[in-house]
Amino acid sequence: MISFTTNPASPADPSSKQTIEPQTIEALSDQLKSSPLKKQLQIIQTLSEAGEVGIKPIMAFLLDRRPDSPTSSEGKAYQVLCKMRTPEVEAFLQTHFPTGLISTPSAQDLDYAPLQELLAAQDFEAADRLTLQNLCELAGPAAVKRKWLYFTEVEGFPSLDLRTIDTLWSIYSENKFGFSKQREIWFSVGQNWESLWTKIAWKTNNNWTRYPNEFIWDLTAPSGHLPLSNQLRGVRVMDSLLNHPAWKKQ
Repeated sequence: MISFTTNPASPADPSSKQTIEPQTIEALSDQLKSSPLKKQLQIIQTLSEAGEVGIKPIMAFLLDRRPDSPTSSEGKAYQVLCKMRTPEVEAFLQTHFPTGLISTPSAQDLDYAPLQELLAAQDFEAADRLTLQNLCELAGPAAVKRKWLYFTEVEGFPSLDLRTIDTLWSIYSENKFGFSKQREIWFSVGQNWESLWTKIAWKTNNNWTRYPNEFIWDLTAPSGHLPLSNQLRGVRVMDSLLNHPAWKKQ
């Protein structure tokens, strides 16, 4: 089972819980099942702030999930449960999600469970470093040794692995991060690289954002800000990544 240390300031921390009437919890539970994604995220946040009484609707929500189509609301619900860490929640996660919220298939038998663990904990800086390592592993021993990529290596990446990495970034960031999100933004600015760098805050006033201290390693970052994998900053490599067949409709 994926687990990590509870942040004392976590919304699910009982010491910071808010009092919510039982009828309100019931109403939120009903809304959670049928609301659009953005509203679901808001409801999950509200329920998490209610402490233990808000956890049962979140567990029920996850049990009704569609495992073949994970969403960022399910990712947020899973994160809340992992942070709660009560005996009841521990038993629930061990029973229903012993290896994490979603499966992490790989055409090259790479293990993406550590990446899922870091992203579920919202340790985005460590997850970014591991993402680069995983991409180098996909490229082969030479890339692992040099710790950066050639664009020709990116072209040969298995689509399955890129989609696995992207899905993990997406569902654990409320759909703010991931390669497909960067691609979406790139197309929204007419595939203009300079506009993309500015839009995702990799560049400010024509100056590259400095790694790692000038990057934003939490959900206050602009959409598409992560994953960075610092060595990916380059038109040829990014072009190969964002034009990869993995992003074509299946």
